[in-house]
Amino acid sequence: MLKTISPKIWLAGVQWLFFMFTNTIVVPLSLGHAFQLAPDEIAASLQRSFILTGVLCILQALWGHRYAVMDGPAGLWWGLVLNLCASAPSVGLSLTEVGGGLASGFLLASLTMIVLGSLGFASFLKKIFTPIVMGVSLFLLTIQLVMTFFKGMLGLNSAGEVDLKVAILSIVIAIFVGILHLKGSRVISSYSILIGIIVGWIAYELIFPSVHSVQEQAGSFFSLFPWGAPNMQVGIILTAFIVGLINMTNSITCLVTVEKLYKTKTSDSQYKRSYLLTGIFTAFSACFGLLPFGLFTSSVGLLESTKILERKALIIGGAMFALLGIIPALSGLFSSLPASVGNAVLFVAYLQMFGTSLRTIQGIQFNSKTVYRIALPVLLGISIMNIPPQAFAILPLYIRPLFSNGLVMGVILSLVLETGINWSKYELPAAREPIAIPEMKNA
Repeated sequence: MLKTISPKIWLAGVQWLFFMFTNTIVVPLSLGHAFQLAPDEIAASLQRSFILTGVLCILQALWGHRYAVMDGPAGLWWGLVLNLCASAPSVGLSLTEVGGGLASGFLLASLTMIVLGSLGFASFLKKIFTPIVMGVSLFLLTIQLVMTFFKGMLGLNSAGEVDLKVAILSIVIAIFVGILHLKGSRVISSYSILIGIIVGWIAYELIFPSVHSVQEQAGSFFSLFPWGAPNMQVGIILTAFIVGLINMTNSITCLVTVEKLYKTKTSDSQYKRSYLLTGIFTAFSACFGLLPFGLFTSSVGLLESTKILERKALIIGGAMFALLGIIPALSGLFSSLPASVGNAVLFVAYLQMFGTSLRTIQGIQFNSKTVYRIALPVLLGISIMNIPPQAFAILPLYIRPLFSNGLVMGVILSLVLETGINWSKYELPAAREPIAIPEMKNA
C-alpha cells in the first residue's frame, strides 16, 4: 500500500508533521513549567502529547470527521490553565489543588462532549452558528494567532525586548515563504511551508550556532494525574465545563469552514464520530496531564496554502508525529527547531484564514445599522486581546479566564446579537441607505 502513495503525498505528510510540531511543542513545555514539574516529567508529557495528537489525527482522518484537519491541544484551554496557575497563590490554592480541579473539569468536559455529541448537539450548534458568527470567530481567531506568531518572530526576551537579529531573520523567512507561495510554481507553492521551515532552520543554525543539550530522560509514559489527583474544586470544574462547551462550538466553525474546500457537506454521523474521538482523547488528557483536544480551524490556512486536501497526507504526518513521541532521540532533535522560525512560517500560513473569514460573510450587505452585528463583536474581541491580563485581576478567579479572552467574548456577543435581534427588519433599507463615507476635501 505504501508503494501506491505518491512522493507528493509523502512530502505533504512531512509538511503536516512540521505543522503539528510547531503548533504543539510549546504547550506541554509551558504547562510543565507552570505546574513546576520535574524535567523528566516534562519530557514525558512532551512524548505523551506527540503520541496522542498523532494517533488522534489518524483516527479522525480514517473514521472521525474524515477531513485533513488537525485535532490537537486546544488553545482555548491553554490560556485558562496558565491563568489559573498564575492566580493560584492569590486565592490560597496550591498548584496540586488547581491541577486536580482541572483534571475533574477535563473529565466532565470529556463526558459532556461524548454525550451531547452522540445526541446530535451539533445540529443545534449549526443552527445558531450563522455565517456572521462563523465570520466573527474566524476573524478573531486569525487575529489572535497572527498576533501570537508575530510576537514569536521578534524573539522577545524575559524583559519584553526585541532581539533585532532574530526579528530580521524571521521577517526575511516570512517574506521568503510568501514569495514562494505567490511566485513559485504549483509544486513549489504547495510545499512553501515545508521549504520555509527547512531553509529557515538551516539559516538560523548558521547565524546563531549553538550546542543543543541531550534531552533529559523521560519519566513514565503512564504516570497518572501528574498535575494532581481529581478533586471537587467546584469553581474550577464549572469554568472548565463552560470552556468545554465553547470548545465544542469550535468544531462547528472548523468543519463548516473546511467542507467548503472539499465541496461537500459534513453529515451528522461525521460530527458524532468526531466529538466521540475528541471526547475520548480529552479524557486521556485529564489522566496524563495534557490539554484537552480540539479541532484546529487553523488547518484551513495550511490547506488553502498547499491546495493538498488528501487525507493520506495527514495520516502520514500523524504517524510521523507519534513516532517522535515513541523515540526520545527524534523528539529531542525536533525540539531544537527555533521557535522564531516556526512562528515566521505559520505567520504566513495563517494569513489565508483572513481570506476564509471574508468569504464566510461574502454576499451579506451591511448598512449603518446592521454593521453592528459584525463590527461590535470583532472590535470588542480585538480590544480585549490588547488589554494586559493583570487588568482583569479585579474579577473573581473562576470567570477571569473567560472575560479576559477576546475570542471567547467576541463569539459569545455575536451569538447573543444573532439570536436576540431580528436583523432582517433593519436590512430592508440597505439598498437605499448604504454606509456613508465622507468625502475628503483638499486642504
